[in-house]
Amino acid sequence: MTGGMLRKMVRSSLTHVIQRLRYYYYTLNGYDVQKSAQLERALNFDRYNPAGIHIGKNTIIASRVTIISHYLIPLRREKTYVGKNVDTYVGDNCVIGIGAIILPGIKIGDEVVVGAGAVVTKDVPSNTIVAGNPARIIKTNVSMDGLYL
Repeated sequence: MTGGMLRKMVRSSLTHVIQRLRYYYYTLNGYDVQKSAQLERALNFDRYNPAGIHIGKNTIIASRVTIISHYLIPLRREKTYVGKNVDTYVGDNCVIGIGAIILPGIKIGDEVVVGAGAVVTKDVPSNTIVAGNPARIIKTNVSMDGLYL
């Protein structure tokens, strides 16, 4: 076994361990994350309503993604805010790009790609690619299995 092969095996093992630790961290904090999801670092998941965030199977969430699961409603007379919990869903086999923002109450279907930096303000149907601010559909009928991107 060469040094390069050994480094690759060690790196792969460490990556697997880190992914498991992230999964346990988020599930123990109340988030609904499927075990096969891959979560990168520096995620900004809503801490006010963790049970309202649902991440599907085989979904990849890249670094610095923000997912929100509550609305803040201003109460002018009391000069304060009240939170309203909602559910925010990311389907199975999705890829959420670096720095994307998913607003509260959004439902992202299965096999969706959300571009880096996109701001998702509306529900996204399955088998689509969205990008931009606000996120717009830029391609439909995509399949992750066939890699028809």
